[in-house]
Amino acid sequence: MTETPLTTRAAADLAATLHGYLGRFTEAAQGYDGSTRYAAALEVLLASYAQLVTDPANEPGYAQLAATEAGTGLAAALRTESARCVAVIEKYRALRLLEGRSGAEGYFANIESCIAEEFGAVAPDSGSKVLLVGSGSFPMTLLNLASRTGASALGIDIDPEALELGRRVVAQLGEGLDIRLQGEEIHQLDFLPQATHIVFSSTVAVKYELLHQLHPRTRDDVVVAMRFGDGLKSLFNYPMQPVDPRLWQLAGTIRQPGQVFDIALYTKARTRTESN
Repeated sequence: MTETPLTTRAAADLAATLHGYLGRFTEAAQGYDGSTRYAAALEVLLASYAQLVTDPANEPGYAQLAATEAGTGLAAALRTESARCVAVIEKYRALRLLEGRSGAEGYFANIESCIAEEFGAVAPDSGSKVLLVGSGSFPMTLLNLASRTGASALGIDIDPEALELGRRVVAQLGEGLDIRLQGEEIHQLDFLPQATHIVFSSTVAVKYELLHQLHPRTRDDVVVAMRFGDGLKSLFNYPMQPVDPRLWQLAGTIRQPGQVFDIALYTKARTRTESN
């Protein structure tokens, strides 16, 4: 079937817009200098991008664009560069807090509203132990979960600066909460066999590889919340991938229209003996 000129024009217009975002993301990530002087501009940029990737009107153009090799490459580059900018904006937010200024506008307001719906019916409680992979400089998930439930929480991140800022943020906002931040690899964690809930940030590129690696070292009843974005949202998040059905099963999917990521809930696959 021949595509209509409107659809073709929508894809071309979207591609031009996305190339513009890619250039601005690259410039913003490279411009981080440890100060907050570019914070406001990046906040506006990410809020605008979040609006673009959650607008259903952009889906038809993206569907056509994603079917091309150029579109696939553009989407991959945008995921990488927007993830770098998310890391930077979290550093800006941490620095603002530590300077006595804070807020949850734009992009952060969207993320925080997602966190409130993270686990649904299997949400952590005061006896839970929660691991966050990719905690960043402003560990909102850990602060929200620990303050609301009293759960013990551990965050890991590979960025030393993010860990240092995150610890200072937790010290300021998380008094009395059981929250720790570490820089170890996930397979090195003594906490891992105790974890009842594990959250993977949507901007962790290797999250599905890590999911399969942690299977033998986790509890049989562990619940994993995998943040992801498919379709248009994959421009801002790493998408869902198939899992080995012998190891993991998809227990549910929390779709969040208007939010920047969705959530896939995984539990360990039951053996044939267990299912009988």
